[in-house]
Amino acid sequence: MSSGGHMTQLSLWTPSPPSAPSLGSTAAHQSTLPPRLNKFHVGNGDDGKHYWLTPPDLYAELDAEFHFDFDPCPYPVPPGFDGLTCEWGGSNYVNPPFGSIIHNGRKKGPTAWMRKAIEEQRKGKLSVVVYPVDKWVLMMLAACKAAKVRNLGDVRWHATEDGSKGKGTGRHIAAFILEP
Repeated sequence: MSSGGHMTQLSLWTPSPPSAPSLGSTAAHQSTLPPRLNKFHVGNGDDGKHYWLTPPDLYAELDAEFHFDFDPCPYPVPPGFDGLTCEWGGSNYVNPPFGSIIHNGRKKGPTAWMRKAIEEQRKGKLSVVVYPVDKWVLMMLAACKAAKVRNLGDVRWHATEDGSKGKGTGRHIAAFILEP
């Protein structure tokens, strides 16, 4: 697929083959597990696929409105590329990792991407950040007339391996529109 933002990936890492935890281990939060044990790195469900690419029709709809010129979370990630530290474009489509990643030796989650989007907004740039939230949050934002947040529904992300549609996350995806 062409560059321009609609093929985004969940993380900035190369997945390692899964390895079974020891029988005596206790359950740990995904963000504390090494990549080879973390479900965000290994894959979703029994098929092991990674449903992290934006569906082309959803991207086209948003791009027609916002005319994106940059994707800070591209797939595939170019060698040496770092969406958290590079300069973003004038109109950005941001599908950041849905879980924590290791960035420069430290664990980073959605807060790092939201901070970067706000930093770019302060420079006069537009960003549309998509991220899963509970449906009740979107209901409350709508009730408060938060016009710059949209409910995209339970998006069926596409597998990086073969482009097939996933089953969705079970959570609604919010599009946070940060205008300059």
